[in-house]
Amino acid sequence: MTTKPQKMLLVLIDLTDMWHDAPLYEAIVRVLERQGLAGATVASGIMGYGRHRQIHRKGLFGMSDEKPVTILCIDDEKKIEAVLPAIVPMVIEGLVAVQDIDVVTEG
Repeated sequence: MTTKPQKMLLVLIDLTDMWHDAPLYEAIVRVLERQGLAGATVASGIMGYGRHRQIHRKGLFGMSDEKPVTILCIDDEKKIEAVLPAIVPMVIEGLVAVQDIDVVTEG
């Protein structure tokens, strides 16, 4: 096994957050793709809360207007740092974090 140091971009937002006329999560993924990052995953959360201390969770019939959403992107440090000026201004109520990680591969 080998490891390679990388960076992970983590974005925490709400499902209802918008960027112009599109869902914010979709707009962020499109920026990541346009700037050539290796890949991104959007995951829908079951429950969470942010700095306003308002609990967000699945509501009646499994639906909630403000369900938490997580966007993860892993790539090299230069690519992650290059995309931050485009992503950070888009996230008004959420959180953007960058973390050092090691990607493990066989061989």
